[in-house]
Amino acid sequence: MADDSFKEFVLDQLSALPDVRAKAMFGAHGLYSGESFFAILDEGRLFFKTDAQSQADYTARGMGPFTYEMKGRVMTMSYHEVPPDVLENAPELVAWARRAIQIAADSKKSQKSSQPNRVPRKSTRS
Repeated sequence: MADDSFKEFVLDQLSALPDVRAKAMFGAHGLYSGESFFAILDEGRLFFKTDAQSQADYTARGMGPFTYEMKGRVMTMSYHEVPPDVLENAPELVAWARRAIQIAADSKKSQKSSQPNRVPRKSTRS
């Protein structure tokens, strides 16, 4: 129940952004703006998508990356916890979210461009 109230709080704080929605995933929630997956809500904490440049803003404030365990190994994702003072300040949170949305969109574009173009096989059946 606490996670639902936190989710509602975060969505309310981000209400200035268009088309923001939460989707349940693996016991947590992913936040999307349009098609961009830009944030993770997990155990009462909010993590935004980061790149090499933006993660410095998070680590300088003592905020770490999103991690999870898989097959006995700790996996780290390019999402960092949002500082509490940013979370409490809606206009500042929206500004940080816009940056995360842009990073997510850019990341998605670079993934598409790095995939090889595949030529469909011709059917050998007659």
